[in-house]
Amino acid sequence: MQRRQFLRGAGATLAVASTAGLAACARQPLLAAPKAGALVSPPSAPSADMLHLAPIRAEPDRITGVYVCTRPFRAAGPRIETRRLGEKTLVHNYGHGGSGWSLSWGSSALALRLAQDTGVRKLGVIGCGALGLTSALLAQRAGLSVRIYAKALPPDVYSMRASGLWTPDSRICDAQHAPDFGARWEDMARTSYAMYQSLLGLPGRPIEWIDGYSLSDTPFDQPHPSKVTDEPDYGDLRGRIRELTPRTVDMPPGSTPFPQPYVHRYTTMMFNISTYARMLMSDFLTAGGKIEVREFDHPRELLKLPERTLINATGYGARALFDDDSIIPVRGQTARLIPQPEVTYAVNTEHVSMVPRSDGLLIQAFGDNGNFNNSDVTPNRAASEAAVRQIAALMSRMRRG
Repeated sequence: MQRRQFLRGAGATLAVASTAGLAACARQPLLAAPKAGALVSPPSAPSADMLHLAPIRAEPDRITGVYVCTRPFRAAGPRIETRRLGEKTLVHNYGHGGSGWSLSWGSSALALRLAQDTGVRKLGVIGCGALGLTSALLAQRAGLSVRIYAKALPPDVYSMRASGLWTPDSRICDAQHAPDFGARWEDMARTSYAMYQSLLGLPGRPIEWIDGYSLSDTPFDQPHPSKVTDEPDYGDLRGRIRELTPRTVDMPPGSTPFPQPYVHRYTTMMFNISTYARMLMSDFLTAGGKIEVREFDHPRELLKLPERTLINATGYGARALFDDDSIIPVRGQTARLIPQPEVTYAVNTEHVSMVPRSDGLLIQAFGDNGNFNNSDVTPNRAASEAAVRQIAALMSRMRRG
């Protein structure tokens, strides 16, 4: 299931609302930014009880960075299993599509159980992204001595380029495999959700709840033709945890400043990834964890490590390292704008979304073909500037209270 579909929801409900990565969208024709010197129709007068939202300063010159990642999609779902590698035991923990941050604690708990079955007290973890860090921390808390091996550390890992929203079934598997994978997914989602509730209210707000608004010119339950056609039908598993998060709310006409006649309000968890990753790194090192910066080009190089049991959390990197062509890269690009602390809401349309992270407003465009099975990580700044202008056009049409 695509991330924008996840947030937009179906009908009147939304069980969980991005990530990991990217915000949802309702159905709306593409907005064009006003041309210089053009007359803009004045907004209609707001009602007395209209919702007040801080405007987004969506200007291309406020872009502080454009980031591209390759989400590691596997049709059958993440690979969490044990394999022998010479005299070592290798526990795979990769292939989470757009749900890496969302499912990291639950997936790593499953991987740790497999590692503990070997009876070792020293563990090596390969990778320092979302899955590597949570695998290492859980192993520490279980009393193991842990060393992380990684070619890069945060902020220079692909996990840092995710959108930062709770989207536990974003590109997690295809629809064909969803029935067989559902129970395992639910276990991972519930375990991760419980952990995130324990991280609320901490300094730096690593995890927080936010409201978001899906906007559409047509009713949400009507089919819409503008769908990305080169991606598979993803598994829709959110119904299994529907009671965990608030439902979407249909906003009455005129109750929001948005010009679209159909507005859904949803509530979702957001990860302020810069703060969150720094916290995870600090917790790991404070508890005595070790990190060795090292790149592996072939599995036989792992045989030289001192630990007898290893957790492989290399994400998309596992495709090359283990020659695993079941991993399909799904390209994703985001742009980050200068932070606006007063903007505390997310917004998404058919074509663009904004996530209000504390390290910058994250802008992403939707609807393009060519991202599935695309490993190109070259940023396209022009595309991000166009997405920012879409947000600017929306802001120009908003009613002011």
